[in-house]
Amino acid sequence: MALLLPLLTALALLTCRPGGSLGCALPGSHAQVSRDNLVLLGQMRRLSPFLCLRARKDFRFPREMLEGGQLREAQAAAAVLRELLQQTFNLLHTERSSAAWSPAPLHGLRSGLHRQLEALDACWLQATGEGERAPGMHGPVLAIKRYFQDIRVYLEDEGYSDCAWEIVRLEIMRALSSSATLQDSLAIKDGELASS
Repeated sequence: MALLLPLLTALALLTCRPGGSLGCALPGSHAQVSRDNLVLLGQMRRLSPFLCLRARKDFRFPREMLEGGQLREAQAAAAVLRELLQQTFNLLHTERSSAAWSPAPLHGLRSGLHRQLEALDACWLQATGEGERAPGMHGPVLAIKRYFQDIRVYLEDEGYSDCAWEIVRLEIMRALSSSATLQDSLAIKDGELASS
């Protein structure tokens, strides 16, 4: 539960700030969708993490890149946040993940992530007037892609076991909690995206 607080706080800041840093206002439901997603992720727990200590792995989430000020431009922060949400959605939208968790919370989480991605894309379009999404081939975005590739390799190496999925569920919670820094960064950089 302690991991959820920073994410919820950041999402509230991003959503409630008039105009937002992207030069547009995310829908009022955005913060509620984020809270719902976290609740659903918590409901997906099938095993005690203590039963899976042997399966633990450090996926080396690129936290220092996100928290170390390397994302100075609002565009870069938006691109990394979008990539984090997209990669989470992709990981949870596989046949193997469907077999690992109960259908109702998994479907709800997928739907919520999809709505967040759509809102972020619509905000990007409104702020920039560009049909293209945030640029995606810079260092931090590539680091997020490598991070999720490591998770996929881990799942395969572990035979997609229940413990492996539990470790991944916890890792996703950590990653989304770390994204609070990105969202704070976007909230602080009011209007910068449109002018970058």
